[in-house]
Amino acid sequence: MTEAMPYLTGERVGRIAVITLDDGCLDNFLYAAPILKKHGCTATCYAVSQHMGSFNQWDAARLNVKKPLMSRDQLREWASMGLEVGAHTQTHARLTQTGDYRLNEEIDGCKSDLEAVLGTPVTQFSYPHGNWDSRAAHAVRSAGFRAAVTTRRGRSRPGDELFCLPRVKVRGCDFPLLFALKILTRYEDRHQESALKRRAPGRNHGQEMRSVHHGQGSRRQLQRI
Repeated sequence: MTEAMPYLTGERVGRIAVITLDDGCLDNFLYAAPILKKHGCTATCYAVSQHMGSFNQWDAARLNVKKPLMSRDQLREWASMGLEVGAHTQTHARLTQTGDYRLNEEIDGCKSDLEAVLGTPVTQFSYPHGNWDSRAAHAVRSAGFRAAVTTRRGRSRPGDELFCLPRVKVRGCDFPLLFALKILTRYEDRHQESALKRRAPGRNHGQEMRSVHHGQGSRRQLQRI
């Protein structure tokens, strides 16, 4: 995501794709990282800082599956390969349902936790469950992040609001033609436009999208700019 910032702000011109992965699942490290490295690609993995080396305690019961998460050492190795680590709160909290104190703890605390592990600034954020509103976006901005992604469907464009960026959801069952439609055409943009028309005033943005599992359960998102 950090490499995409000049394109999002209009400082550079071009069409690029950004690979993002939520939660910091171990399969990102075991399977995605070698493939990304082989093909000279980068990606941003958003980690839940108080569950490093644990599992997806926030939805394991609902999904009936425990997805192992990267440990501190594995996150450091991920970063050493030129891959980015972003923040995904301390406990994968639904930010629109938390009080102000906990909201700031989840966001600021995650940033501090990850920076202590990595020894480098963490400047990118992803809203857990895709759950966000203007209060959460303000807290993320105030914490010193440069941008934040949602699960709202669509392709990002230069000039978009940096703290509620949409993404294109890529699933294992997407056949090649559908994948091409998603990233090369207005296929996802039309979904975004329809969702905006349906959204009722005052409703929280970014309602949760159903998780998609690959290997041990990673969820992948791809932004097209």
